[in-house]
Amino acid sequence: MSESTSLRSVASKDRVGVASCCSQNGFNFIPVCYIYSSVTLELCVFVLLSDMASDSVFVVAIDFGTSYSGYCFSLASGTDQIRQVFWGTEHGLKTPKTPTCILFDRKKEFSKFGYDAVMKYKSLPSSEADKWYFFQNFKMRLYNTKVTSGMEMEASNGKTLPALMVFAESLRYMKEHALNTVQEASFHTVCDPQEITWVITVPAIWSAAARQFMRLAAKEAGLISDMISEKLIIALEPEAASLWCKQLPQEGFIVEASDKKKFEDSPGIQYIVVDCGGGTIDITVHEIQENHYLKELHKASGGGWGGNRVDENFSAFLREIFDDGVWDEYVKRHPTELQNMMYNFGLQKCSANREAVYIHCYYNLTRVAESRKEISQFFTKVTGAVWCDGAIMVTYEKMKSFFEYSIKNIVGTLREILGKPEMAKVQYILLVGGFSTSIILRDAIRQAFSTKYHVLCPMEAQAAVAKGAVLFGVNPKIIASRISARTYGVEIYTRFDVAIHDFCKRYVSKADGFVYCKDIFQKLVGIEESVNINEVAEYIFQPIEADQTCARFSFYSTEKQCPQYVDEEGVELLGTCTVPMPDTRLGKNRKLRLDIKFGLTEFKATATDITSKQSRTIVIDFLAV
Repeated sequence: MSESTSLRSVASKDRVGVASCCSQNGFNFIPVCYIYSSVTLELCVFVLLSDMASDSVFVVAIDFGTSYSGYCFSLASGTDQIRQVFWGTEHGLKTPKTPTCILFDRKKEFSKFGYDAVMKYKSLPSSEADKWYFFQNFKMRLYNTKVTSGMEMEASNGKTLPALMVFAESLRYMKEHALNTVQEASFHTVCDPQEITWVITVPAIWSAAARQFMRLAAKEAGLISDMISEKLIIALEPEAASLWCKQLPQEGFIVEASDKKKFEDSPGIQYIVVDCGGGTIDITVHEIQENHYLKELHKASGGGWGGNRVDENFSAFLREIFDDGVWDEYVKRHPTELQNMMYNFGLQKCSANREAVYIHCYYNLTRVAESRKEISQFFTKVTGAVWCDGAIMVTYEKMKSFFEYSIKNIVGTLREILGKPEMAKVQYILLVGGFSTSIILRDAIRQAFSTKYHVLCPMEAQAAVAKGAVLFGVNPKIIASRISARTYGVEIYTRFDVAIHDFCKRYVSKADGFVYCKDIFQKLVGIEESVNINEVAEYIFQPIEADQTCARFSFYSTEKQCPQYVDEEGVELLGTCTVPMPDTRLGKNRKLRLDIKFGLTEFKATATDITSKQSRTIVIDFLAV
């Protein structure tokens, strides 16, 4: 059995290869392999995007956010009436999203989600709460970290559950809620789940593994039956928001635009979208095309600078106030009360008023503090806050200080992008997402950029992503092209050249003694390269061994333009797939064609054994890398 790892490419004069992994006839097909892409062109699980919603009756878009989640839906035949779902009415509220919080009981069984989870958890006695599992802000666990299907997730009290269980049960709740709502909206007609195309939004800066994890969670939740289902579309949050904003009239924005026309009625208009969520800030740049489609002008950017950073800074300030172990004791012994306190602060930070805020000081925090000394004395050594008859009054200047980290990073990134010569025609900055409703954040962006750019925020900033995701679900091709955030390539073998190749990379074919260089990085698409959604790249490979019965494709990414080897510093393995080549009669003269369709949020690659002309769909596993 051959244990080498490559095929050879015949796209050039050199003989090159991609992974030889089998020499016995153990397969009888050549698969079609689907590779994850994104705005960032990261390799992902496949989904065929052409005419995605053509056989669906409804499109349901779930905006699964770090702090809040919601969904919108419409008929797949048109988006004239996108239905917005409101939450919290049973608690005296009416919001377009519900907290992304989930509660499991002591038996690790699902109990509540959203406002219900928050209310249930805070009603539990501290002794009982310690036995339950309450999760919040858990979406950030998939950002900027190694994501695997078996990873664990820590609840508020330190207890753990499988992350896949937490995400899947959250999506299952949203699915069941949506099915009931759609059924009511369609006059109680029984809605076949197969008649729904689901859209799940993710940050554009997420990794391939994180996106595949969301697809796996959707399968576990019953939204789709298998990992290659065409009934699920992964949408990128800033793109979805852009789609919604471009068709808004002037009155759809908090600040009036300089032109009464919609953006999409002005071909050539360029704007930058800043999706301000609880966890991440996602930034993209678009240009309106003649057909109302969008062209991406800059690779997806952003980071973990969302509204939760403000919460963390406020919490650190409370620890500074309530020193001598008071705050730490309160956090440990009264998590439900703390959660309620932080939730109320979250509402205050997104206030549209430029004034001091009052945070109710709950009973147990007061009790723990006064066991040490009179509570007003805790405030004598800090500036920006005073004790005010059962509440903590935080000055407006102090509130602004909690935003400094987020604002510094957002403004800095925007300046870096807008300072590039190719961004000279950008006229607008669009702020969307729940965090963008904060007057402190909006004032800071306007102060930094309003002399040169129109800074706008839609009236329904919190719902922009979900509503735009519905538009994307109906027509995924509306994003005409995207910019690759990284360079992507595949590992191959090529003719060894002593003048340019490292000696340690030599590989000698057992069949004819031909000397190859292994571990070569064959570039598929370059960093910051613009790729049309319908563009197909074709690559031809041949086996490096005559008895090779399958080939393993290993896909890599890097920020380098043209790395030579796949094991260079900064080159990361994304995922692998195995392509059977059962007919060995032609030996090394067989050809394997790899057709890759770049530019989609989840792009497609088709591997075809030209000899047998057989194919089959497989999924690249990015969660095991």
